[in-house]
Amino acid sequence: MITARTRGAAAVLGAAVALVLTACSTGQTSSAAGAASVAPVSGKISLTYLQKQGDQQYFIDEANGAKAKAAALGIDLKVVNLGNDANKTVSEVQSAIAQKSNGLIVVVPDPAVGPQVVQTAKDAKVALLTSDDQVCANSPTPAGCDKADLVPRIGFSGQQMGTEVGKRAAEEFKKAGWNAADTRTISAWQQDVTVCGDRVKAAKDAFGSGAGASVQNIDVATDNTPTGAQDKVAATLTANPGVKHWIVWGCNDENVQGGVTALQNADISPANIIGVGLGAYLACKDWGSGAPSGMKASLFINGSDIGALAVQTMYDKLKNGKDMPAEAFAPTTMVDATTWQSAGLKCA
Repeated sequence: MITARTRGAAAVLGAAVALVLTACSTGQTSSAAGAASVAPVSGKISLTYLQKQGDQQYFIDEANGAKAKAAALGIDLKVVNLGNDANKTVSEVQSAIAQKSNGLIVVVPDPAVGPQVVQTAKDAKVALLTSDDQVCANSPTPAGCDKADLVPRIGFSGQQMGTEVGKRAAEEFKKAGWNAADTRTISAWQQDVTVCGDRVKAAKDAFGSGAGASVQNIDVATDNTPTGAQDKVAATLTANPGVKHWIVWGCNDENVQGGVTALQNADISPANIIGVGLGAYLACKDWGSGAPSGMKASLFINGSDIGALAVQTMYDKLKNGKDMPAEAFAPTTMVDATTWQSAGLKCA
């Protein structure tokens, strides 16, 4: 995994070509799962980008980055919003193949459909690449999947991101001077999504190493949406009376914002909440309002970079026969209410 370090705005917002050249990768080439016999494309390339939760700001940014890169490369690109519908994933993959897409880039709503998606693409001799979430060729659960059976992925390093979140949470905790005995951490994430588990585990480990005290953690299973997290965290509060201070992290900004909202709705002061998000696209809305917020920081991940890199990677495979990397990562940077604008984050 890439080494965690703070990066400046220039690293985050570099030109798309520079991103492709400098993105970190595992150094491995594509696995058998993504290496179906795909013929090079001599004419115009047609791609389909199928995304879960396509109305979330991160995925909107990802789609826009993909569209911009496709336009620059002369690619026909269709973006499909799968929502949270696993069945739609399979039908839309079949539809894209029927419409003669040369390559598919997929963010699956549920990894359980992975084997069927992989087999469908392989049978049709269509190139397959995932972005953000991992997919295994022969298991509904990527965790524990043999590396050779993981589909090539463009995204962020879950371990690196979680480490940055946990480190910042520990810094905020020590700065606040809270007593560990009346503090709790909440880890909120969709627990069947492997990359979410990677992020949360790394956050827990980094917080434990940096906090200087042992703080009890509460795992909260969510659907990775703000409302889902808000409801589950509200129930957690009811079950844990007497806690004065709360620290919240999770798989994405949605989980943290939902958790922070639940806490603030329960009349817990923002001064007694440390939320460290992952994405920053929702956190910036709190900061932009100027009102006190429990969202103290968030790791800026630029979806546009991922969309662009995924399209470039697929183009290189189909046009130039270049093997896709097993994984390739884009950079991140931690931001807060004082730094998010200078980091180049655009808050929609």
